[in-house]
Amino acid sequence: MPTFTREEIMHLGNLARIALTEREIDSISGELNVIADSINKVQQVAGEDVPPTANPVPLEAYLRPDTPETPLTQEQALAGAPVKENGMFVAPRILGEE
Repeated sequence: MPTFTREEIMHLGNLARIALTEREIDSISGELNVIADSINKVQQVAGEDVPPTANPVPLEAYLRPDTPETPLTQEQALAGAPVKENGMFVAPRILGEE
């Protein structure tokens, strides 16, 4: 079973710019070791005859044909706007006053 040392965990924390407490290092070490052990078990089961799988159900992208359409005019685009000004939509401020 692969094991992550405290030094490796501290190094990973430094790389991620995360200050880890001693308690967090112990906790993360255990969690990473469980994850690494699980990966190791999967690698043992998956032999040469098992293809890599990202999704157990085959997925296909169903895309409509990309056909050019006539775009809306500015008047058509603004037709349903509750408030418009100078050919643009008017929306309430959400970031505060400037």
